Amino acid sequence: MATSNDIKNGTVLRIDGQLWTIIEFQHVKPGKGGAFVRTKMKNVLSGKVVDKTFNAGVKVETANVDRRDFQYLYMDGTDYVFMDTDTYDQITVTPETVGDAKDFMLEGMSILVASNEGTPLYVELPSSVVLEITYTEPGLQGDRSTGGTKPATLETGAEIQVPLFLEQGTKVKVDTRDRSYLGRVND
Repeated sequence: MATSNDIKNGTVLRIDGQLWTIIEFQHVKPGKGGAFVRTKMKNVLSGKVVDKTFNAGVKVETANVDRRDFQYLYMDGTDYVFMDTDTYDQITVTPETVGDAKDFMLEGMSILVASNEGTPLYVELPSSVVLEITYTEPGLQGDRSTGGTKPATLETGAEIQVPLFLEQGTKVKVDTRDRSYLGRVND
């Protein structure tokens, strides 16, 4: 147990049996009345974001979230299998827990898996990954980097927008947070 004064960004609280991550917090001490903590929280499992205010000094239950590096091994039916890089233990993670991260996961990639009491909560990719374009329309003479964009399918099956001059087989760096093209990668 902690108090509302201990709340920081990234703290995970257990409220009514659900886990909530603190996205933003602000300690407020008005001229009149008692101090309080205004927070913006995100439900760890559903992703729902809510605002909640705690009075100063109120007891809150914190949850222990274990964030460790895992290696993505393979898909087993619809589930994803990861291996702990320290203990070599394997865990199975459901597609709901993986979410949109599946669009940028390659076998052998190192990925952060957060868990609470042995239950995987979410996976966290590196901020950018290098993937190969497996299909895109051919570029035309005169297409330059300042021109428009076109759709391209990556080796994971995800589709992103890339500049017109890129061709099939090109390796590109992609931002995993907003699915944007960051640049071409030369081997």
